[in-house]
Amino acid sequence: MFTHTSSTPISSCTFPSLQHQNHKIPKTPFFKSHHFSQTKNTILLKFPHQKGKRRRICFQICKSSLDTDKSQKSDLEIQEEDKMKNENNGGGGTTSFLILALWGGLMYYVFNLAPNQTPSTDMYLVKKLCFLIGDDGFQLNQVIVSLWNIMGLWPLVYCMLLIPSGRSSKGNVPVFPFLILSFFLGAYALIPYFVLWRPPPPAIEESELKRWPINFLDSKLTAGVIFAVGLGLIVNAGLATGDNWKEYLQYFGGSRLIHATSLDFALLSTFAPFWVYNDMTVRKWTDKGFWLVPLSVVPFLGPALYLLLRPSLSSVTAASLPASKEE
Repeated sequence: MFTHTSSTPISSCTFPSLQHQNHKIPKTPFFKSHHFSQTKNTILLKFPHQKGKRRRICFQICKSSLDTDKSQKSDLEIQEEDKMKNENNGGGGTTSFLILALWGGLMYYVFNLAPNQTPSTDMYLVKKLCFLIGDDGFQLNQVIVSLWNIMGLWPLVYCMLLIPSGRSSKGNVPVFPFLILSFFLGAYALIPYFVLWRPPPPAIEESELKRWPINFLDSKLTAGVIFAVGLGLIVNAGLATGDNWKEYLQYFGGSRLIHATSLDFALLSTFAPFWVYNDMTVRKWTDKGFWLVPLSVVPFLGPALYLLLRPSLSSVTAASLPASKEE
């Protein structure tokens, strides 16, 4: 059975008589799969079921008006489009280089220049914050507790922003390893992916929307819990006394752990608005949700609010189905 692959209905085309051509094909072993090769006006189908004689049947393709319009583009227009693409690629390369330089400078600063006056205290704080040390009478700083816990929510926010709309379709760079590392290293693990990322994201199958992890990351319940917990942590830090904030500043000036964690929070807050806008564009919600882009500069709460209000992928897919059918 032959299937016409053109997007133009058959009834609107006038087919000439079929042209049967005999071509000499070298004798090769039985083909394991069908092979299709396309030229400008013909599609050649090689059939694997004929062991002795093999034939290729040429079908003339009816071009739609859209293809005709594209073919009528002048050479000047094509050159201008290629120039714009090259400029965009060049700009992307410059941006990637700058981000890579920023990451390299940050890593050098954290490991060589950041304050490290209390290494033993840092180890104690990590164990205390991870509940590896029981109640020993020491009360943790209220601001540090809020900062530590909200840093555990930031990777979830980025997972919801990068999967699937932030995946890279060029270069086959997977996003999952970077997201997993971000639960331990934060922005220091994500920035290399930002350098390697190339849009647009790969296509999403409708069956993927019901499977892990997209069904979890696209859930309104997940977004609501993240927003509520993050709001509570920020309010808890905001209600801290002046003495708590003074103590936090002392830790920031002497502890590498608190210093690097605070920088991590600032970096994640800085990159978030871009990924909010990217996700909004993929979901085709820029006309209604653009007012959330300025709000996304608010640390954590802005991106978390966007995740709570954005349309689900299933609704976006359903809205695009009629258009795809008409095409």
